[in-house]
Amino acid sequence: MYRGHTIGVVVPCYNEQDHVGEVVRTLPQYVDRVYVVDDGSTDDTWAEMRRVADDINGATSKGTPVITIRHRTNKGVGAAIKTGYRRALTDDLDIVTVMGGDGQMDPEKLPLLLDPIAEGRADYAKGNRLVRPEDRESMPRFRLFGNVVLTLLTKVASGYWSVGDPQNGYTAISTEALSAIPLADMYEYYGYCNDLLVKLHVSGQRVADVRIPAEYGEETSHISYLEYVPRVSLMLLRNFGWRLRQQLTDGPGRGVAVAYLLAATMLVTGVVSATLAGDSSLVSGSLLVGLLGGLAGLGLDYDHDASGTVRIDPDPEGVE
Repeated sequence: MYRGHTIGVVVPCYNEQDHVGEVVRTLPQYVDRVYVVDDGSTDDTWAEMRRVADDINGATSKGTPVITIRHRTNKGVGAAIKTGYRRALTDDLDIVTVMGGDGQMDPEKLPLLLDPIAEGRADYAKGNRLVRPEDRESMPRFRLFGNVVLTLLTKVASGYWSVGDPQNGYTAISTEALSAIPLADMYEYYGYCNDLLVKLHVSGQRVADVRIPAEYGEETSHISYLEYVPRVSLMLLRNFGWRLRQQLTDGPGRGVAVAYLLAATMLVTGVVSATLAGDSSLVSGSLLVGLLGGLAGLGLDYDHDASGTVRIDPDPEGVE
């Protein structure tokens, strides 16, 4: 247990035979359950997972702390995490974290994510590698560019305007928050964490954005950014529409949805008028109203988010 809370760790893996063993072995002793999920690997990841689990489970009197789960086919990292989340809910844990099987996430930083939830300040905590310039020095330039683009799109789609680096998969969530979202609908591709933020906002959860510098070693990324950025962008567009539909029935968020929908309606009216009628005054008026409606929506959205996020920037000596 950690500060009176039972802790589970989901470790999604795909072709991580060289890293997953070390990830599991170096987890802190306060972790109660580890769910290692092999997402249809084609190398020896499953055999390595089983060997490490047998070694650890055979050497402890705490029961079965390492549980191995296998997808027969590759479904996506989001699907692997969803499988781990479901098992953690079944085991009635208090907080569930995610640590990739590639060894990028430092287990010594785990308390930075657990503390905001254990202290009741947040329901979901995530790492942020972009808080300070020195934190992102090791991030490849093409990753940084894609991250900046998707960060902006995720702010709009989710309504969490104070949250950065939404692609960061180093996270912790209370099982109460996990039970409050439509987990079955969680995105199964790499954009699962962006999708999760939208679902958390609609269900009224508080998010902690925690400064954790980027760390890149010898691991190999399985992400194709030429496929990743367009797919996740389209998903965020769909999620934005879903959030607005949900907020139309929610008192505090209804004004946000109305302003955005007014803006979209007037912008479409302007485009249609320009195409069919050629009425410049109607076009200009529609576009102006649409622009003002969009700005009003952004302002209301930002204010609505004010109490929903917590920025945590630990002492640099504690994270570097």
